[in-house]
Amino acid sequence: MELRHIRYFLMVAEERNFTRAAARLGIGQPPLSMQIRDLERELNVSLFVRSRQGVELSEAGRAFYDAVRPMSNLAEVAIKAARRAEMGETGRLHLGFTGTAGVNPVVSATINTFKHRFPEVDLTVTEANSSDLIAELEAKRLDVAFLRPARHVPQSIALSYLLKEKLVLALPGNHPLAGKRGKLDLHLLKSESFILTPVEVGASLREASLQACNDAGFDPVEGPEAPHIVSILTLVAAALGVALVPESMMQFRLAGVCFKQVRPPAPVIGFAAAWNHSNRSRVVENFLSIAAIQSVSILSGNGES
Repeated sequence: MELRHIRYFLMVAEERNFTRAAARLGIGQPPLSMQIRDLERELNVSLFVRSRQGVELSEAGRAFYDAVRPMSNLAEVAIKAARRAEMGETGRLHLGFTGTAGVNPVVSATINTFKHRFPEVDLTVTEANSSDLIAELEAKRLDVAFLRPARHVPQSIALSYLLKEKLVLALPGNHPLAGKRGKLDLHLLKSESFILTPVEVGASLREASLQACNDAGFDPVEGPEAPHIVSILTLVAAALGVALVPESMMQFRLAGVCFKQVRPPAPVIGFAAAWNHSNRSRVVENFLSIAAIQSVSILSGNGES
């Protein structure tokens, strides 16, 4: 028994006339009669009592009608659910971001817009370092991640670079250069210890910091390592060294830490959305599209972040 047989039967039962039922269904009357006869042969019962005035449900037909009538509504619900899933309007999205990426306004703006447009998508959020996020994407336990990409990522991972963010200096509050006006020449910090992320957990920020110092003409003195942006700034506040951090960190006022802009050309760090090549569903496509729009909006509104 096919769903169309049930749909045809219900229409004839409601219209009590094959010609009117065929017109509503958009098919010819002879094919409709043939489909109903096929259904009756399959059930081995007569569903209708036929007369010149039209048709009436037989006793078997009434029993069959009562049993299958709810199926029509269920089928419509199922069809709509399938179409909404196909459009990415329902489903799940597992999102990840790093500590430094999470404070970029693109992340909050994208999540806010996505939840407004697709409120029935179940969104879960995870914070982790870049290495762990990449591993989760490879294992398909995450769908999308906002991160600072390192030079090398696995071939299975796709990246959409959203913007480049300036790096700024984080100095201890009592540092001699903390009260200096204007932007600082990075070379003035050549004798300082730089707090860096361990390569195994934060290669991107580490690489960008080392490259910035090299471009300024010196190899930095490597101070204590810190795996997260909060721990980096904690060590800066404790006067254990200085650090280069994304500009978006300047929105926070942290006791014992002074942020200073770097004299142009200012060093930058990438900011991207990442996903698994083989795991790009319509939900993921919708999310990435919103992320791209939000990054353009923020860039055009505020200049380069």
